[in-house]
Amino acid sequence: MALDESAKNLLDMLKGAGGAPLESVSPAEARERYGMLALLNGEQGAVATVLQREIGGVPAFIATPNGDGPFPVFVWMHGGGWTVGTAAEALATITRIAQHAGCIAISLDYRLAPEHKAPAALDDCVAAVSWLLDNAGELGGNPAKVAVGGESAGGNLAAVLAQHFGPRLCAQVLVCPGTDFTVEHQSRLENATGYLLTKATMDWFAHQYLDGSGVPLDDPRVSPLVAPDAALANAAPALVITTGFDPLRDEGEAYAARLAAAGVHVVQRRFAGQVHLFFSLCGAIPEGTDAEGLVVEVLSEAFGR
Repeated sequence: MALDESAKNLLDMLKGAGGAPLESVSPAEARERYGMLALLNGEQGAVATVLQREIGGVPAFIATPNGDGPFPVFVWMHGGGWTVGTAAEALATITRIAQHAGCIAISLDYRLAPEHKAPAALDDCVAAVSWLLDNAGELGGNPAKVAVGGESAGGNLAAVLAQHFGPRLCAQVLVCPGTDFTVEHQSRLENATGYLLTKATMDWFAHQYLDGSGVPLDDPRVSPLVAPDAALANAAPALVITTGFDPLRDEGEAYAARLAAAGVHVVQRRFAGQVHLFFSLCGAIPEGTDAEGLVVEVLSEAFGR
C-alpha cells in the first residue's frame, strides 16, 4: 500500500519547514513544537458547553452535547509520548465526538514526563476515571456508561485503564497505541524514519517517561501487551486503529489480537496508507475524519444510542 497523498504532502511540508527533531531539543521546546500540530486538527464540534475543571483532582476540559442528559461519558487521553501534548490541544477531537456520539467527552491534562515519571500519568487517569464512575452524575453524565480512549501514548493509558477497571467501562478506543516496551517490534524498524513519528523519537519518549521511574519495562502499567490473560479477558470491548506507516503498528495489532484471543469483542482497522497521528491531523488528512467517524460509530453502539 502506498503512502496516502495527503499524508505525503503533510510530511513534505513539515520537512520543508525544517527544525531539529524532537529528541534533540528540550521537553519545553518539544511541547511548543508539538502544540503547533493541533492547528491541523480541524474545527471544533457544535456542543452546548466546554468547561474547564478538575476531575478527581486532574485538570480537564469537558464538552457537553446539546440535548437532555444524563449522557454517556467518554474520557480521552491525548498523545505525545507521555512528554508533550495538552488537554486543550484535543478540544477539536472531544467536541466533535461529543456532538456526534451524543456523549460528554473529557480531555485529561495528566502529568507529563520527565518532570513526572511513570506511573504519574496513569495514576492521574485512574483517579479521574474512578471519580467519574462514582460521580459522573454531577456533570450530567451516566456513570454506568463510561468509555475511555486515547491516541499513541494516550492509547497506552486507555488500554491500561481498560484492564484496571474491567467491566465497569463499556468501551475502549485505542488509536495507534503503544503497548509494549519489552521487545522491538518489526514496524519500529520498518518505519523507523520518514513517517512523522520516528524510532529515535519513541526512544526519547521512553527515556523521559521510564528512565529513573523504577517501573520495569515488563510492568503491565506501561506494557499492557504483556499483561496476564485474566486482565485482558475482563477488559471492555475495544476499537483498535492502526496505520501502515507507523512504528507502533505491530504492537497495536498484536494487542488487538491478544484481546480477541482473550474473548474480548474487538473491532480492528488498519488505515494502510496512513502515518502516526493522522487521527489528530484530520484538518490536513481527510482519512483522519473517517477514523473519527468509526470511533463515533463504535461509541454510539457501546452507549446504546
